[in-house]
Amino acid sequence: MPDLPIPPDFARRMTDLHGDAGREWLRRLPDIVAECVARWSLTLTGPGDAPSYNYIVPALRSDGDPVILKLGHPHPELRSETDALAHYDGRGAARLLEADRDLGVLLLERLLPGAMLVSISDEERTTEIAASVMRALWRPAPPQHSFRSVEDWAHGMTNLRHEFDGGPGPFPAHLVDKAEGLFADLLPSQADRVLLHGDLHHYNILAAQRHPWLAIDPKGVVGEPAYEIGAFLRNPFDLAAWHDLPAVQARRLTQLSDLLGFDHRRLRAWAIAQAVLSAWWSYEDHGSGWESAITCAEALSAVSI
Repeated sequence: MPDLPIPPDFARRMTDLHGDAGREWLRRLPDIVAECVARWSLTLTGPGDAPSYNYIVPALRSDGDPVILKLGHPHPELRSETDALAHYDGRGAARLLEADRDLGVLLLERLLPGAMLVSISDEERTTEIAASVMRALWRPAPPQHSFRSVEDWAHGMTNLRHEFDGGPGPFPAHLVDKAEGLFADLLPSQADRVLLHGDLHHYNILAAQRHPWLAIDPKGVVGEPAYEIGAFLRNPFDLAAWHDLPAVQARRLTQLSDLLGFDHRRLRAWAIAQAVLSAWWSYEDHGSGWESAITCAEALSAVSI
C-alpha cells in the first residue's frame, strides 16, 4: 500500500479542531484506509494528500475506474457533504459511489483531467461555466433532511457582535451594519428554496470526461438559488489584488443576472452580506485571513445599481 504521509499542517488542523479525538483519528487513519481498500476492492495508486480538512487518496476500483477515497474526522459538515452528493447523484457534481458516514469516508468518482476552473483565464467564459454548473446542481432538498439553512449560516453575524461586545471588531462598521441589514431583508423574502452547493467557486469546479465541468466539495445548504453566487464572487484567491475590482464585479453580476435570470440588485445584496459573513468566519476560525473578503465586500458595495 502506498505511503500515507500526514502533512504537519493537516495534523495541526485536526488537533486544533478536534483535540484528542483528532489525534486518535490521525492514529487510526492507516487502519481506516486499509478497511476501505478491503471493503470496496480498491487499489491505491498514489500517496495520500491533505490539501484542506480532509485526507485524499487516489485509487482504482476492481473494474479499473479511477476513484478518490476521501476521509475526514466524522463531523456534521462532512455528513452534509455526503448527503448533498447523494442527492445530486452525479448531476452537476462528482458522483458519490460509496460512503460510510460513521467513519467519515467517501468514495468518489475521480474527475479527469481534473483541471480547476481557475485555470481558465477568460473571465467571461469562467462565469459562464460557473453558471452552467449552478443550474445543473439546483433542485429541491429531499422532504426529510438535516441540511442547514442560509438562516443558520447568517446567524454567524450574531456571534460576531457577541465576540466584540456589540461592536464590529476589526471589520469596517459600515459593512457589518450593511450586512446585517441585507440579511434582515433577504432571508424572509427568499424565492423557492433548493439544495445549494454553498461553496461553489473556481477551485471546486473541475474539468471532467463525463461532463465538461462538475462540482466537488459541496457544503449542502438550503436557500434560494440567488444565494449561490456569493462564493464565486469572492474568488479566485488573488481577486482582492485585481485592478479595478468594482468594474470586475459589476461585469460578473451583469453576466450572472443575464444567465440565471436573477435580479442584479438581489445578487449584489447577497454577495455583500456573504462577503462580510465569510470575513467573520475566517476571523473566527483562524484569527486572520479575512481581509480579502472585506475588500470584495467594499468592491461590491461600490457597484452602482
